[in-house]
This record gives sequence, structure tokens and C-alpha cells, in this order.
Amino acid sequence: MGSTFGGLNTALTSLYAQRRGLDVTGQNIANANTEGYTRQRVVMQAQNANNNPGIYATQDGVGNGVAVQSVERMNNSALDQRSFTEHANSAYHNTRASGYTLMEDVFGEPSDTALQARMQDMWEGWNSVSSNFDKAAPKSAMLEQAVTVATSLNDASMSLGNQYKSTRAGLDTYVGEVNKAADSIAKLNKEIVLATQAGLTANELQDQRSTQILKLAELAGATATELPNGATSVFIGSAPLVSEFNAREIWVTPGSAQRMEDLATTEVNVQWKDVGTAVGPGGSMGANMEMLARGGTLQSMSNRLDKVATTLAADVNAVHSAGYSSTGVTGLDFFVQGDDDPLSAANIVVNRDLLSDVNKVAVSSGDPTGVGTATRILNGNVADTLAELADSKSGADSEYQSMIGDLGVAAQSSIRRRDIQNSVTEQVDAARSAESGVNLDEEMTNLLTYQRGYEAASRVLTTIDSMLDQLINRTGLVGR
Repeated sequence: MGSTFGGLNTALTSLYAQRRGLDVTGQNIANANTEGYTRQRVVMQAQNANNNPGIYATQDGVGNGVAVQSVERMNNSALDQRSFTEHANSAYHNTRASGYTLMEDVFGEPSDTALQARMQDMWEGWNSVSSNFDKAAPKSAMLEQAVTVATSLNDASMSLGNQYKSTRAGLDTYVGEVNKAADSIAKLNKEIVLATQAGLTANELQDQRSTQILKLAELAGATATELPNGATSVFIGSAPLVSEFNAREIWVTPGSAQRMEDLATTEVNVQWKDVGTAVGPGGSMGANMEMLARGGTLQSMSNRLDKVATTLAADVNAVHSAGYSSTGVTGLDFFVQGDDDPLSAANIVVNRDLLSDVNKVAVSSGDPTGVGTATRILNGNVADTLAELADSKSGADSEYQSMIGDLGVAAQSSIRRRDIQNSVTEQVDAARSAESGVNLDEEMTNLLTYQRGYEAASRVLTTIDSMLDQLINRTGLVGR
């Protein structure tokens, strides 16, 4: 049978265990609002006096109290992996939708001050010129409207270029954050493995590692695999980023396009720094790469805007250069490029010769200075023909409307996919929080449970102390 003093140890182990339970519960409550914290639970195990029973054992099998077997981290690995995947998808769609939203903001359609309305004002200006082809005022007003159209094209092209530059700078930032997070995970892997092998609890370190993995999932669509020794390997695509205690680096290759104009000679490449092979990121980096790629979202939109500008210039110049001004000037292009580069949305301007002298604007199909009365014709036919370009099925207006329509469809599609994905991610996060998040009501219940257990163990200790006092100090005193 057990020792007389054995009950003291039983009560003492209970005091230790209940106190550990109180400590862990207090830790959960303290970190109820800590991002990435996973609640913990004390696992207790009854201690058996006969751990190795024999044939001639003298113990009666009554236990030796309780011991804390471990402090479990209440995470669900399957939900963790699902969370990494869904957060990567959400980051991709959020970044992609933001890019389309910025492009829509560039054009600001529909609006009374957007390019479509300004082109309409220009065509109406030509209509006014056709009715008053011998007057300077309508021509001056029309030229101002044409300058506004050209400026709007210039500004839109510049805004797309600026969006490219900011997206490109963002990619560099993402690459730096990926390398930093990977290095942090490698170091945490080492600390966790060492702590585990030493029999220590590494729950908080594992929380930090999960937070870094989630960050990598959002940045680059990373996935993770747990290893038997407690470390975690992280992958981008099928290539390892972190292998136990070692982290690899990625970089944007030197010479990658910094501006949209650079895409003519180079591209934006993200590679593994050690082997030089391409990285296939997801998440925010994947969406950025789609925006920055040659023939990608931004360059495609810029090319279509250039087509609007070139179509506008070609259609107007073809009619204008064949007409005559009120002073007999002919052969002048209305829209020209502002520099030596080919005409595009970025450099389209109104011919300075026309701005300096409105009487050089072609309005007539006949030459008012021609030889002979029959050939001296001044009319508004050219101005009228130019006004009718507003309704051309293959003109700049039609091209621009098609571009804006396609942009709107793509933007709405990206927003819908973003909203659906974010809803899925929220559901996964809710399920994960239910498994690993801190519930204050539950923790308060645990707090009372451990408190009552501690009080009861203290009472057992007091009772045994009283019994021992009776045995030691009072037994044998009868009859004296």
C-alpha cells in the first residue's frame, strides 16, 4: 500500500498542474487580441504508481497524482493549409482588381470632363466651323477643344505609365519582403527544432512562423509542408524557398523594364538568385507580374490608347490635309507628334502652325485663291466632313468606346471574382478562428475550473497535514 506521506505528493502534483493550467489560461486571455496567436491547452495525465508492475509488486496501484504531459497548440493543420491557399488567392484578386480600378480612374468614364465628352466637343466645334467657315472665332474655339483632346490623351498615357512605374516599384518591395520573411522562417525553424528536441514548448515560435508563412502566401502564393522534426519547408510553385534551416533568395533581374517603354527591349523577370531560373509567383506578386508583362494588362491598354490617338490623327489629317483654308493654305496635318518618336497618345499634339494662325485651318474643299472665277471656291465642306467623323464606325470614337467597354467588363469581372474569393477566405478564417482562436467565455470557464481544482488540492493538503498532526503529535498520549 502507499506511504503515509504519499498523499502529500499527490496533492502537491495537483497544485503544480492546476497552477500550470491557470498560467496557460492567463496566457490565452492576455493574447486574445494578438494577431496570429493560437490558443493553448494544458494536457494532464494521471500518474500511476505501478508504471512497471511486476509479479511481486507491493504497491496497490493507487496513483501518484497528476502531471502536465504537454501544452498543446490548438491549431488545425488542414485549416492552416487551406487558409494559406485562400489568402494567396484573395491577395491575387485584390491586387488585380485594384489595378483595373486604377485604370478606370485614369479615364474616368462616363463623365462630362472625360475624353469621350471632349472628343464630342471637338466634333461639335468642327460643326460650328462648317457653318461659319469664314470667321475666326469658331476656329479658335475648335482648336482649343482639339488641344484639350490631345492633352487628355497625353495625360491618360502618362497616367498609365505612372501606374506601370508604381507597380514595378511595388514588385521590388514585394521581393524584398519575401526574402526577409523566408530568412525569418528559416531561423524560426532552427529555434523550434532545438526547443522541441530539448523538450521545451515552442508554441509561440510556431505562431510567429505561421504568421510569416501566411505573409508569404499573400505575397507570392507560397505553400508549406511540415516536416517530422518540427521544421516547415516553404515553396513558391514547386520550387523550395525555405528548406528546414536554409532560405533561398529571389530577385528582379538587373535590367528588367523600369518603364513601359522599356518593354520593347526587355521584360520584367523574377528569378531564383542562385540558379537563375524563373519564379512563378502567385498572390500579389503574380497579379503585379500580369500587369507588368510584355503584352500584359497595362501595355495592352496603353497600346489600345495609342490606337485611338493614331486613328484620330489619321482620320482627321486625311481630310484636313486635302482641304484648303480661307487663305488658300493646304497640305497641313491637323494632329502631329510632339517629338521624334512615332505618333502615339503620349505625344499627339495639334499642329503649332494652326495654333499660331487660325486662318490656316482647312475648311474648304475648293481653293479660294485659285486661278479663274470658277475655281475660286470657299465653302465649309471639309469642316462638315470632319464633324461627321464623330459617327464613323471605324473612327477614334468607336475605337475608344470599344476600349472603355472592354476595360469595364474586365474590371467588373475582376471585382466580382475578388468579392467571391474574399467571401471564401472569410469563411475559412472563421472556421480557423473557431478552432484556434481565443474564446474569452471558454477561458473564463477554464479559469474557474483550475481555480477550484487548486483550492481542492490545497484542501487535500490541509486535510493530510491534519491527519499527520494527529498521528505524530497525539498518538500514544492516552493514559498519561
